[in-house]
Amino acid sequence: MLMSADASQLVLVDLQQRLMPAIAGADAVVANALRLAGLARALGVPVWGTEQSPDKLGPNLPAVRAACERTLAKTAFDATADGLLELLEPGVAAGRGEIAVAGCEAHICLLQTVLGVLAAGRRVRVVMDACGSRSPHSHAAAMARLTRAGAEIVTTEMVGFEWLRRADHAAFRSWQAAIP
Repeated sequence: MLMSADASQLVLVDLQQRLMPAIAGADAVVANALRLAGLARALGVPVWGTEQSPDKLGPNLPAVRAACERTLAKTAFDATADGLLELLEPGVAAGRGEIAVAGCEAHICLLQTVLGVLAAGRRVRVVMDACGSRSPHSHAAAMARLTRAGAEIVTTEMVGFEWLRRADHAAFRSWQAAIP
């Protein structure tokens, strides 16, 4: 049941400029999301972004936008209602049906998006230390609810080491150096 880089896609939800100052532990959330996105890009894992009402909350952080192949602007809290499944589908058809998700807010847009992806029959891993909410209680409640709904809760390191599989992988040293 290990994750495979060859079977994965990564979705970064709403890591937006105007939202991040309100997120508890925002610096660590963003650092973990970017660490994971960097490894994903090095391994050929597609990285997608979403932005909630970017005209009001601003775009994603520049480094997040740069890490994404495409960023989906949305107004629905569940990104699947605004086209996320259509973004994921070519990858799914090519054998990339494992969806890793990170971002904000864990108890609103991330939660509703993951529930939508699960309802579409996809396997979802939520990267808990790359997810944030304004309140730690909301983050914890979201992780508990997502677990009950069938998402696997993982950490940045779990995903990275599972994608790499071996210490002699060409990307291992740079990944290891990026771990705080």
